[in-house]
Amino acid sequence: MKLSESQIQDLYAFTRQHFVEHYDLQTELVDHLANDIEAQWQVLPKLTFEDAKNKAFKKFGIFGFMDAIEQKAKAMNKRYMRYMWTELKKWFELPQIIATIGLFLLFYLAFSSEFVAIASVVLYVLIASWVMYKSIQLNRQFRRRKEISNKKWMLEEMIYKQAGATSLIFLSQIYNMFIISDEFLTNIYAVLGLSLAFTALVLINYISFELIPNKAEKLLNETYPEFSL
Repeated sequence: MKLSESQIQDLYAFTRQHFVEHYDLQTELVDHLANDIEAQWQVLPKLTFEDAKNKAFKKFGIFGFMDAIEQKAKAMNKRYMRYMWTELKKWFELPQIIATIGLFLLFYLAFSSEFVAIASVVLYVLIASWVMYKSIQLNRQFRRRKEISNKKWMLEEMIYKQAGATSLIFLSQIYNMFIISDEFLTNIYAVLGLSLAFTALVLINYISFELIPNKAEKLLNETYPEFSL
């Protein structure tokens, strides 16, 4: 005995009622519930759909779908970080490494010059402004995509919103930009460390806000074959 299309849609609605927002996880849970219900019907053919559904749901435990949501989020976060790492490694290979070295030297010269305080604030304001602009832009793109498809995919949300976490790290350094003094110039290790840190942050922000979102369609199609449908 197989579930009807209306019963399948009922299971989708059931997952949404239990706070499963992302379509990819909904599909996995619906498939799991459907298999469980059909297995129950093989033993008890007269069992109603509602009773079979409730029995299948109880097997998830007292927290319902929460564990499944957490596991899915961890899996998608690992996938996102693999994309991030793959793109970051390219910036330490030819020809991108030339731009990476140039960026490092820009920060090093700025932080080791006699105008370190002014240069630091100017660089920070320029980068922070770009980060905020891209955050707003990507958030709008994500909302438009969701309105058009009426579906929300977990990896898609990470691609368009994960960058915000990276930007918070950068923006949290605003205090340091205003306490840099002339004493900083005498410590070459501090200059090197800060230059390396800002080079890494700029690269990560650029990858998060520009490169990965531009490849969103390709990455989503690779992850979800049904996405293109």
